[in-house]
Amino acid sequence: MTANKPVQYTDSIDVFADAAQQRLEHTMSWRSAVNAVLMFADALMFAVAMTAMQALQSGGQLHDLHAVRMHWTMPMAVGVLCSAVMWVVSLGIAGIYHRHVMGDGYQVNVMILKAGLICWFVQCAFSFATGLELTLTGLTLALVLGVVLTMIERMALRPVIARLRLRGRFAYDTAVVGSPEGIRKTLRFLGQRQQLNYNPIVVCPIRWNERADGIEADLSCDPADFAAAAGRPVEVVAYAPSHFTGRLADAGVQTVMVCDVLRRFSDAFNTFSVRMESMGMEVALITSAADAAGHETQIRSIQDTTILTLRLPQYSAHTRIVKRLFDIVLSVLALAVSAIVTIPVAIAIKLTDGGPVFYTQRRIGLRGEPFNMIKFRSMVVNADALKAQLAKENGQEGRFIFKMKNDPRITPVGRFIRRFSIDELPQFINVLRGDMSIVGPRPPLPEEHARYNQIYATRMLVKPGITGPWQVSGRSDLSAEESERLDVSYVQNWSIAGDLVLMLRTVSAVVMQRGAY
Repeated sequence: MTANKPVQYTDSIDVFADAAQQRLEHTMSWRSAVNAVLMFADALMFAVAMTAMQALQSGGQLHDLHAVRMHWTMPMAVGVLCSAVMWVVSLGIAGIYHRHVMGDGYQVNVMILKAGLICWFVQCAFSFATGLELTLTGLTLALVLGVVLTMIERMALRPVIARLRLRGRFAYDTAVVGSPEGIRKTLRFLGQRQQLNYNPIVVCPIRWNERADGIEADLSCDPADFAAAAGRPVEVVAYAPSHFTGRLADAGVQTVMVCDVLRRFSDAFNTFSVRMESMGMEVALITSAADAAGHETQIRSIQDTTILTLRLPQYSAHTRIVKRLFDIVLSVLALAVSAIVTIPVAIAIKLTDGGPVFYTQRRIGLRGEPFNMIKFRSMVVNADALKAQLAKENGQEGRFIFKMKNDPRITPVGRFIRRFSIDELPQFINVLRGDMSIVGPRPPLPEEHARYNQIYATRMLVKPGITGPWQVSGRSDLSAEESERLDVSYVQNWSIAGDLVLMLRTVSAVVMQRGAY
């Protein structure tokens, strides 16, 4: 159905309410079913981990558990079942069964690590209170194995859920509202990201009417453009304040996604949001990566004045100290362990052309401070002089990150060490100096930093890293816009647990050689 065709609909509030209720019941049905399967799989992984560890500690024999303080004996099967239930509850507390997380997305790994800490404390407390004959080492090893198995299980389930979503299963039917260009961009964005559980079935093009100081339908667009962006036909609904919500309810919409035009916190957006939510539809808003919505907020009333304070808890002094200690310890270990690789590589680079082993380059670090970044030299000695010419020839003059396949400046040894990111290992020296962190956005060149816009410049509020969201999400295959969004989002959302997950994903990216050239 297109915007220029007459639409038959009913204005009956009862009918709309019934449609909303049916939509909610349908959503709750499949969501409960999916979460039940996920809970069972999570519990099974933890039960396997507990059983395996108990069998290993007792020489292959599974014995009942004796609670010394309580003077009772717990059958091993009951103990394993209780542990599995504790694990599922811990995962629930960590938020892994939230409707917008479900079974996919790498943020799941962060939640699993968080649940691991919660479950460890709970099990240790329970074991101490009851006097169970379980060692701290056994409990810890079982928990670590349970975390690993759960991560593997979720990784295996992720493509299954993604395939089902491509068939229209386990996703929220969504209406996309905004300018025609914003809608097309959002449709392409949703089509490329299978981990997002939004299924666009309706679009509503709108524009801002300055004279009326409000939004109105934009009938200047071609519905075929929306179908091309979505990769399939989508219904086009003309905006009309009096009965817009009813038409979305008739179409079965569960989520209304606003991509632009309506400004957050404006009266127009607030009234629009209330209309949608009063019909049981969720409102999703595409915002800037630097949006303050994720900040810790506190509201205070002082002498009839309301003050809203914003704070990112990860930037506290305590967290900064922990991150610095984390960087120092891991850097020392990395330099020691990698010596078996770095020494032969240094010799090979020297023998290639007699040039220097290391390559130092001026980069911009925390809050715009310059520093010299150290790498193994992977290019010819005059590589910097050739960069401008190659960037012009390959149409990358305006990119913040210059990358090209089959770069003629790279030496044979350099191609090998870049493929496996061995050239980055000397940067652990930069970490020890305090110039860099192990995880963070990549440090830019001075000329790149000079072109940053206001939003992208926020990536300089954290130390640059050896690895980060760019390296594990496609590396050189990412567009400039995608790279920028990842870096700014990291500044807003980083955590120690998130850094650990990015490090694990770095290993996967290096082994799979995704986007490395």
